[in-house]
Amino acid sequence: MGRGLWIALGVVGVFVLAVLMVFGSYVSAKNQMVARNESVKAAWSEVDVQLERRADLIPNLVETVKGFTKEESTVFGDIANARAGMLNAQGPAAKIAANGQLDSALGRLLLLTENYPQLRSSDQFMRLQDELAGTENRISVARRRYNEALRDYNTFVLQFPNSIWAGIAGFHENNAFFTASPASQAVPAIKF
Repeated sequence: MGRGLWIALGVVGVFVLAVLMVFGSYVSAKNQMVARNESVKAAWSEVDVQLERRADLIPNLVETVKGFTKEESTVFGDIANARAGMLNAQGPAAKIAANGQLDSALGRLLLLTENYPQLRSSDQFMRLQDELAGTENRISVARRRYNEALRDYNTFVLQFPNSIWAGIAGFHENNAFFTASPASQAVPAIKF
């Protein structure tokens, strides 16, 4: 064999090695994107479970409050509409928006209870309010975990060279983060 043949075999070997390294990088990045995407889905599932738990508590809370307050039908209608919107919402972005409306409606309900001291002394109302508070804490933890999983996924997908592999494999940045609703960002009015 001549020297030219050895050089040609060396060049082919280097080329094959480079192709294998690039392919290995792609496979590794894609597997990690799949794993991170599944983590986002699992975290969203936990948020969804907690939102549904809260939605199941709301009718009991509303019925208890209704027993004490007959003239506040607007608040009850808003809660019913917001709850139905959340239960019918499809996908994280729609559920996040519907959750903001439900948060606002529940806030008005809880403010309403301030006008009815006999309601606040009701054992049933207090149990429901405690259960709702516990559910809100679970929702908060689930939202934080979801946002962290989503941030981790987005960071990985956007980093170089993963961004190249993400484009080829069909993975894209996902911006369906849970953020504070506009109502919760308003400064509460304090009356003395």
